[in-house]
Amino acid sequence: MDKPVRVLAKAVRRRIPPGRLRDLLHGVPLGEPLHPPLASVSLGCWMSTAVLDLAGADARAARLLLATGVANALPTVAAGLTDWSSLHREQQRVGFVHMLSNLTAFSLFSASLAARLRGQERTGKILSFTGLGIGMLGAYLGGHMAYRQAAGANHAPQVTHLVPLGWHDLCPIRDLPDGRPVARRLGYIQLFVLRQGDGVTVLADHCPHLAGPLHQGRLVMSDGEACVVCPWHGSTFRLADGSVRHGPATAPAPTFETRIRRDGTIQVRPGLT
Repeated sequence: MDKPVRVLAKAVRRRIPPGRLRDLLHGVPLGEPLHPPLASVSLGCWMSTAVLDLAGADARAARLLLATGVANALPTVAAGLTDWSSLHREQQRVGFVHMLSNLTAFSLFSASLAARLRGQERTGKILSFTGLGIGMLGAYLGGHMAYRQAAGANHAPQVTHLVPLGWHDLCPIRDLPDGRPVARRLGYIQLFVLRQGDGVTVLADHCPHLAGPLHQGRLVMSDGEACVVCPWHGSTFRLADGSVRHGPATAPAPTFETRIRRDGTIQVRPGLT
């Protein structure tokens, strides 16, 4: 599957380049991935349609729920493809089958709606039940990606659980290059450390998207604010507070407060969230 996965992922990235639309589809304005809640709406509508069909309820209500699920599937697919195009290859393989399953289910539900509108209720119900079965397979694979492969999860360390309260010595400021980010360790956590003159910026080094090393990223200016770009998938974070400027990451990079002792030792503590 790697060849079609590679071709499709490249095409999606080309058609939906970095910018406001891509950030919206990732869910950056929400601070959470957009695809899962949208998918829940469509699947919920289709499951409700099946319940109404089994109960012999009003056919118009079943058609309305079916149509709502079909209409909502369009932005759901757009958001899912956008997220999928920025995953690593093992996740993309599962996601490719997830996508094929859901597209098959979508086709069956669309055909069911068309049949019902023509008055072919029995055919419409059969198509809906078949689509629901295939859709549940797609949902299972989506859950596998989220819970087993951690696609869409926050990969940044939860610093407040791993770092004790108070200030901690990090390193002498003279050991840091000026203007170039480096990695330093604080207990269990690897940190992104950037010295600029007498000022020091410290973030958790693992990108929240897929744990890419931020210290290997580019420093850029975005809308007049200093940012770092993850080298793996291009997530962009403000150095001032770790907030997301551009996805695919939706969670901010954890930040650390800093101070410099008289002997030149940098001390850090987790920033307030």
